[in-house]
Amino acid sequence: MTDHDVAQDPDERRLSTREAADRLGVKPETVYAYVSRGQLTSRREPGGRGSTFDAREVDALARRGGRREPSGAGSELAVRTGITLIDRDHCYFRGVDTSELAAHHSYEEVAEWLWTGEMRRGIRFTAPHDALTAARRAVDALPAHTGPMDWLQVAVIAAAAADPLRFDLSERAVLDTARTLIPTLVAALPQRAAGRPPTQAGAEEAGAGRAGAEGAGDGRAAGAGRGAGGVGAAEKPAPELAADNGPLAPRLWSRLTSEPADPPSLRVLDAALVLLIDHDLAASTLAVRVAASARAHPYAIVSAGFGALDGALHGAASGLAHRMLLEVLDRGSAAAVVADHLRAGRRVPGLGHPLYPGEDPRARALFALLEDVPRARPALQAARDVITTTARHKEWHANVDLALAVLTVATGMPAEAGETIFAVARTAGWIAHALEEYDEPPLRMRPSGQYSGPRPPQPLP
Repeated sequence: MTDHDVAQDPDERRLSTREAADRLGVKPETVYAYVSRGQLTSRREPGGRGSTFDAREVDALARRGGRREPSGAGSELAVRTGITLIDRDHCYFRGVDTSELAAHHSYEEVAEWLWTGEMRRGIRFTAPHDALTAARRAVDALPAHTGPMDWLQVAVIAAAAADPLRFDLSERAVLDTARTLIPTLVAALPQRAAGRPPTQAGAEEAGAGRAGAEGAGDGRAAGAGRGAGGVGAAEKPAPELAADNGPLAPRLWSRLTSEPADPPSLRVLDAALVLLIDHDLAASTLAVRVAASARAHPYAIVSAGFGALDGALHGAASGLAHRMLLEVLDRGSAAAVVADHLRAGRRVPGLGHPLYPGEDPRARALFALLEDVPRARPALQAARDVITTTARHKEWHANVDLALAVLTVATGMPAEAGETIFAVARTAGWIAHALEEYDEPPLRMRPSGQYSGPRPPQPLP
């Protein structure tokens, strides 16, 4: 029997190496890599030259999501997931259109439903005292030049250190962590007082209790260096700041801008949080699944996501669109700004998405909501001018980064605010992916490397 023959044993349903490879969508050598990693077992038939495999075991591995290798160079890691489906110009969470979810439910409601399958109206997430105190102290100790992704990354590590039960990976424990980690991240961000740069929430004042910690606007006077470690005079909390048990969107608003919040603008922010919860296996989500495959705890998997997100080609893309819209508004012409980008060999920010042949459905939903925000009209018109200008030569459609830029420009938020919204929102999706991955065999996210170095043996250097 050769390696490509079928084992003649219908009762045990044995497959040849070639048949197993075909079912898994991989090369024959990858099948043997699965054997070496303990993911498959092989058996050599008496008198045969090739190995055979149990069909049921091969099918089970395929259902878990094996490595798919298309013809030609390179390979692609395919992971089965029941969270997000992207189908042409629509995006679905568990089969439900994300635009519909954003139109009818809050971020917390959708996150809870995504994790548990239960839609709990009015659910609120609360930051626990110990985690919030640790996170604020860590953020407060950072140098003055640091930004939101720095704050979020140290906040999640500090919150983990404050949680001795973080290694409990039971579903109930992971869900408890998720419901407290997200508001902790938001509350650890500096407040933006009217007419002043962001201020740090004082860690000592956070010790007053949950409600006081979340609702207080205590922080440093502008100009006090974070690296010095001292805490300045406390500020009186702004009256519009959300209470500890309020919706997450108003709490995040006060960390993004000093301008007052109005219901239409808050509605856009909340919808953006919903729409950005997940987007299939983006780079940061794949990093999360790899960490979860190694059984990292929820804080660590979120930290892995932040690491991958903190790049110009992923989370920071909306900041580029923000700056472009400001330039369009300043110069009064999208044509001149677009021309400058193209002349420099840069793609126009906020346009095009490899997963959508037409307009990004997340952008479409946010643009519709932004129509109801009067102060967004100039930025919205600037975005339309950019789209119209490029449409004469390229079939580029708006993506969610351009819609986020309209929101951040219109409401006085800094360029990095879009990335902050993205990071907070995506945390819920990362938890959903971690819950899926915790149910899979551990360490399965282990693709085989293709060695391209010098062939051994080589002389000792």
